Amino acid sequence: MTLRAVYQGTIGSYSHAALEKLFQARKLEAELEGQPSYQRVATAVVSGAADVGLLPLDSNIAGTVREGYDLLAQYDLVPLLELEERVDHHLLGLPGATVSDVREVLGHPLALAECGRFLGTLAAARAVPASDTGAAAAEVARSGDPKRTAIGSLETAKRHGLVSLAETIADHPEARTRFVLFAAPKAAAEVRALSVPGSRKKTSLVLATRHEHGALVNSLSILSNAGINLLKLESRPKLGKPGEHLFYVDLEGDDREPRIGEALAALRASALELRVIGSYDAAGGPTDVPRAPDTVCAPPRSADAPPAEMPASAAKNWPKASRPTRPKGTRVVVGGVEIGGDDFVVVAGPCSVESRAQVTETAKHVARFGARLFRGGAFKPRTNPYAFQGLGWEGVALLGEAGRAAGLPIVSEVMSIDQVERMAREVDMLQIGARNMQNFDLLRAVGKTDRPVLLKRGLSASLDELLAAAEYVLAEGNPNVVLCERGIRTFETATRNTLDLSAVPVLRERTHLPVMVDPSHGVGVRRWIRPLCRAAKAVGAHGILIEVHPNPEEAKSDKDQALTFEDFRTIMDDLGKTPWGAELEAAAP
Repeated sequence: MTLRAVYQGTIGSYSHAALEKLFQARKLEAELEGQPSYQRVATAVVSGAADVGLLPLDSNIAGTVREGYDLLAQYDLVPLLELEERVDHHLLGLPGATVSDVREVLGHPLALAECGRFLGTLAAARAVPASDTGAAAAEVARSGDPKRTAIGSLETAKRHGLVSLAETIADHPEARTRFVLFAAPKAAAEVRALSVPGSRKKTSLVLATRHEHGALVNSLSILSNAGINLLKLESRPKLGKPGEHLFYVDLEGDDREPRIGEALAALRASALELRVIGSYDAAGGPTDVPRAPDTVCAPPRSADAPPAEMPASAAKNWPKASRPTRPKGTRVVVGGVEIGGDDFVVVAGPCSVESRAQVTETAKHVARFGARLFRGGAFKPRTNPYAFQGLGWEGVALLGEAGRAAGLPIVSEVMSIDQVERMAREVDMLQIGARNMQNFDLLRAVGKTDRPVLLKRGLSASLDELLAAAEYVLAEGNPNVVLCERGIRTFETATRNTLDLSAVPVLRERTHLPVMVDPSHGVGVRRWIRPLCRAAKAVGAHGILIEVHPNPEEAKSDKDQALTFEDFRTIMDDLGKTPWGAELEAAAP
């Protein structure tokens, strides 16, 4: 069997070298393929385009590679084994160049961080981030400029016809990067021969504690009382949650051991959030391990929740979207905000971007009162051809500017295939509107991007048709799809649409994809939106989308359903989402 393995970078990168050493040591055949980003490494494995992938977890100099942990947790990937690669950094340049000539140093951001002291001695040079070590070396060789250099190994230098201008330039001579080899849940059993039976195990998890005195100590005491040895503990602020922190934790042992399993169960009950990434072989380095026999450790544990009952056609018509594919559910991360977890996510903003002042003021207010994502339309599909159609790319720029100023990731609708590539560079989440739910070419196009997709239900679409539309996106390799119930067309005329809240529990049973609700389009009347926001949360939605405008009476689109800032604050109070500081501000005379 020839394994397909993916890594971030190109030939000559440290990730490529680590995989080569692993497969040579195991005497296994493998096809190695580089990917442009860590995200693409993860999605290649999730989509089945590759059997295994490699992600960095930390550097003993630069610290934790947070994206590695986050991607493993986000996609429920199964870690198999740990690799430690010694990184022998050299300053690489063209033959004949000297250190005094250097004006640019190209390198992977992690390599640049590991060589900070040396770079500080090059007063005339600037550090230039590159996608990976191999690409940096290739760019220097291609340029033919003796003033340009790259950080890499001697092997990288040989591959690209460069020479070492300075050796051992890392901040410590024993610089090492720790990687983890992983597989998708469905394929983990097939590649388990990479794991060595009886090897020492390590378990990684992501923990969020409550924002209160002694919360972290209480959580760590649970592990200590169970006799569990911590190998790593590092924190970062939780985006959008002032005062709350996420902790990356490595501990010694296998989570299938009763002692550790019981401790993790107690920790889950105590903590605000716990994501167990999984247990894997802890190894000293990729070349230190013997070849694994054909039978090895047990496959991953089954999901906590039993598979939901499926219609007979589900596996055939939308196998990637169906709940049994990922029984624990999918969590989609948009600019650091997780949809599909325990947090009820509120997405708010104007129906359409009208001006810099309008969109900036709205972003500031919805962020102040607890919104996690900022929405706005730059391209507007309107029934009347003479109605306001949006500001186009100018609106996209204004939306991004306002979102960045408010610290909120942005969501905006894409209407045609030719907009997809540029829009994916500008926004954090691509919205497919109700009228485009069965625009299959557009669905395929967004499925080829690495941007999360918000897929709205069509005006008269059944739930099976909605899931089939999601399948188009998933089939192209993009696993980050969030479904949105926004109301359907019925005989009732009292409301703009009929908000089908029963769709939420049905979808939660049939698919692993997160489900949101858009009460604004669901009823189209401002005064009825508030109770439907509460109802959406009550029936199990993962979040809501609502429209907010500084002056709804002057809105250029959907003014009847646009909420005032005070309306929005009241709804956020109902949902328990208003930040503490905003409550004080709102109460002030």
